[in-house]
Amino acid sequence: DGRLTFYPGNQTVDLPFINFMKRYGTVFLNAYTNSPICCPSRAAMWSGLFPHVTESWNNFKGLAPGYVTWMDLMEKHGYHTQKYGKLDFTSGHHSVSNRVEAWTRDVDFLLRQEGRPMVKLTGDRKRVRVMEADWRNTDKAVNWIKEEAINLTQPFVLYLGLNLPHPYPSPYAGENFGSSTFLTSPYWLKKVIYEAIKIPKWSSLSEMHPVDYYSSYTKNCTGEFTKQEVRNIRAFYYAMCAETDAMLGEIISALRDTGLLKKTIVIFTADHGELAMEHRQFYKMSMYEGSSHVPLLVMGPGIKEEQQVPNMVSLVDIYPTMLDIAKIPVPQNLSGYSLIPLLRGKAENEMSPRGPRPSWAFSEFHGCNVNSSTYMLRTGKWKYIAYSDGRSVLPQLFDLTADPDELTNVAIKFPVIVHSLDKMLHSIVNYPNVSSSVQEYNKREFISWKQSLGQNYSNVIANLRWHQDWLKEPKKYENAIERWL
Repeated sequence: DGRLTFYPGNQTVDLPFINFMKRYGTVFLNAYTNSPICCPSRAAMWSGLFPHVTESWNNFKGLAPGYVTWMDLMEKHGYHTQKYGKLDFTSGHHSVSNRVEAWTRDVDFLLRQEGRPMVKLTGDRKRVRVMEADWRNTDKAVNWIKEEAINLTQPFVLYLGLNLPHPYPSPYAGENFGSSTFLTSPYWLKKVIYEAIKIPKWSSLSEMHPVDYYSSYTKNCTGEFTKQEVRNIRAFYYAMCAETDAMLGEIISALRDTGLLKKTIVIFTADHGELAMEHRQFYKMSMYEGSSHVPLLVMGPGIKEEQQVPNMVSLVDIYPTMLDIAKIPVPQNLSGYSLIPLLRGKAENEMSPRGPRPSWAFSEFHGCNVNSSTYMLRTGKWKYIAYSDGRSVLPQLFDLTADPDELTNVAIKFPVIVHSLDKMLHSIVNYPNVSSSVQEYNKREFISWKQSLGQNYSNVIANLRWHQDWLKEPKKYENAIERWL
């Protein structure tokens, strides 16, 4: 959650290496994901293009396997490149459950897709390494810096993809369990300031926006939660962020120990945030701040120190920024703009070859846990969220200055602003058309999957993540699918 990198969010947990990057570099106060889910978000970061341009619709549908990323271009221009950890930007990964849930989101039924969010403590006060796979990848990256990077005669670019602070799989929920367990050790939990944790205010279920209600239900959050449960989920999430920060620290320390820190640009960001029980949801897949607002910190030679940038930026800006750093000509067709002028503290009116950076950030979502394509435009103090064709589902408008917790939808109160923001959104994407393409894609993919299974399609679907609801009334849900088809 990007808000943890600046005040007041950073009061809840100590993140020493994030703070180190703020002290010696630049923090972006308004950085957004271009799609609040793993694969489409990473597809945008690696391609510099919005998800609807590359048709990265869900966690199964990202970039084509041979796609030329900014790292490929840097390698072609003489950089030594190295990747470790989670990449997840190409098509074809993630579980069958994840796919089928995304394809069937237009079906008229409500099914719980996730285990109920919960916390779990592991190990003792000395247990530092909880997410062992991430630590192994961090160790590999550290060793690479100390043994390889130090001896290179050419410039290098190193990528490290961590899973944390993602919730962990929840085996109790069945064989296709989601990831609803917030897991940490007492070592990390003691870094969280419990008194500073805000308990989010929830609207009553009857007052929720219909898309939010669907999300809360599929994420298994519509039941009763005590204040203590909510506070614990948030505390454990912050503890997981502290562990992530320590991995960043290992990289920074390795660069410092080898004398490379002074001549290396370091960028820290995330594919999406975590709602951690805000708006009666956990996970991502939402345009609310907890899910869509990402961290973005940059430090290194030529980067202004102790700078806070308020401009709207997003992950598609990484691609042109990387090329800019490497002095590689930036293609004109990208969705993003180089961050270099902002990082050097230059005036906003200094033109890039493509003209000035737009004053907005854009995000879209087409995957599971949400029963409609969703589009967000963030500009000035406003966040505008449009759904589907723009008519069948009511939009949302939030004034983030007056209402940072996004509790009051003021769309009906400000029709003129809604009209002008909708027009701006249309100039970025013909969103009714995109929504209808996604609906066709979902149906087409589902039909072809169903045909590949033959007669036993219902047995397979009954064992996916939603099996606990499905098995109570399988005929009812099968009929709903048939009606949709």
